Amino acid sequence: MSAVWIEPENTPASRGLKIEREAHKLEKRLCREVGRAIADYRMIEAGDRVMVCLSGGKDSYGLLDILLKLRNRAPVDFDIVAVNLDQKQPGFPEHVLPDYLKALGIPFHIEEQDTYSIVKDKIPEGKTMCSLCSRLRRGILYRVADELGATRIALGHHRDDMLQTFFLNMFFGGKLKGMPPKLVSDNGRHVVIRPLAYVPEKDLVQWAAHRQFPIIPCTLCGSQENMQRKQVGAMLREWEKRHPGRLENMAHALQNVVPSHLADGTLYDFKGLKATGVASEDGDKAFDPEDFGPPAALTGLSVVKP
Repeated sequence: MSAVWIEPENTPASRGLKIEREAHKLEKRLCREVGRAIADYRMIEAGDRVMVCLSGGKDSYGLLDILLKLRNRAPVDFDIVAVNLDQKQPGFPEHVLPDYLKALGIPFHIEEQDTYSIVKDKIPEGKTMCSLCSRLRRGILYRVADELGATRIALGHHRDDMLQTFFLNMFFGGKLKGMPPKLVSDNGRHVVIRPLAYVPEKDLVQWAAHRQFPIIPCTLCGSQENMQRKQVGAMLREWEKRHPGRLENMAHALQNVVPSHLADGTLYDFKGLKATGVASEDGDKAFDPEDFGPPAALTGLSVVKP
């Protein structure tokens, strides 16, 4: 009679194997989703020099990490240069990013500009600082992209950021406008890409913990608890918690727009619309029953006045 040793499920070895398997699955998922976004929007082409904007947060670390992995297996050759804008925030650990990037062995540039003092001087206490801070950062990064010969500027915005922007514009700006995966920069000289467009934030949180990125907190936007973006983010997380899959559906909706069933006359010629006598799948279905699954109550949004 032969004996078979069965490894107990709750030993350190078995737990370690499980963590390793989950991390491997997460890496594959991240590479797949980033690769899919790059292909869907032709974000990177042969010969591109991609400037990855590194803030010290989990998202930009994750973006750089996954792009480096994909570069090694991509069917086209492209270069990566990491760029950090040191905004001279008090207590900013200046050595962290250079040490991290040197260890990776990749080209990088640290741009030192005291935008922190400008923002703190121009924005009254208690007011949102993001708009001015973003404008200053954009102008500096565009200049640096020119100096480094970058053909793409890669930002670390993920799927949840894009959904938050959509709802912020709808709730507070009166526009159906989001954060596109690819666009031309304000000055018309650069192509800006968001390779994390399909990646949910929770995956980046897990990946940052697994990779033990040296996270640097932001003392500007990160300290503003009354930001509308934070309120919308909390609303979306609550929706996903109560109704898993809702954020994925909303992300798909951003890629599945039907102008004839909205109300923007610049996108669809409502004034010139006439009966054709030909049946159309896009015709009036206002009186048809829609099947959206079981009803679900929408969590209310707490509006915080600036």
